[in-house]
Amino acid sequence: MNIALYGTGKMGQAITQVARKRGHAIGMEVHATNAGTSPNGMDVAIEFSRPEHAVANIRLCLDAGVAVVVGTTGWYDHLHEVQQLVAEQHGSVLWASNFSIGVNLFFRVNRLLAQMMDPQAQYNVHLDEIHHIHKLDAPSGTAITLARDIDLKTERYSGWKLKGQGQAQAQIDPAPAPVEISSERKGEVPGKHSVSWTSADDRIIITHEAFGRTGFATGAVLAAEWLADPRQKRQGLFTMDDVLG
Repeated sequence: MNIALYGTGKMGQAITQVARKRGHAIGMEVHATNAGTSPNGMDVAIEFSRPEHAVANIRLCLDAGVAVVVGTTGWYDHLHEVQQLVAEQHGSVLWASNFSIGVNLFFRVNRLLAQMMDPQAQYNVHLDEIHHIHKLDAPSGTAITLARDIDLKTERYSGWKLKGQGQAQAQIDPAPAPVEISSERKGEVPGKHSVSWTSADDRIIITHEAFGRTGFATGAVLAAEWLADPRQKRQGLFTMDDVLG
């Protein structure tokens, strides 16, 4: 494949290395000095820029008829707008809060555990996430996805709140409570996410810890291969669940 890469930071560099190892070429790189460049002639685009640029880059790709894999987070308030653009342009967009294969399997475990724990009212859930100091959004898109999935799989929880923001909901309140997320930024931590279910007697914790960026980059390239597979004509808005089957 000939790939248009939007965003040439550390993740972009990791994607370049993985793509070349898998026999692909980076046909163009778009960064601050050539922002707004269309991916005309490319087989697929991979977008890992900044939240404020993501939707504009997605639009560029859709206008050019180029399928795009979006790894930037922090733009999800515009997801409905992107969905409309995909429908209008008959285009292809694959987005994920995290492209790591391990994290996406972790998402599935989280959904299953949440469904099992919902009837166990003595347990309350809490999310913890740690990332490097360069990450712009907090909580992370991965943490929000974990919270959203707990919301979808339980009746006791609805939405999410960042720890320290807003009034905590009393346990006796019968209304669904938001999933509380603790977010920390330190050093060069690639990413660590934990979901804890705690009672007065014990605690269940599931954790995913990344050791570097290669896992994220590999997942993004695999997603691009899936989306741009010439044997398939994929059109619509997709996620990593579609890739994993």
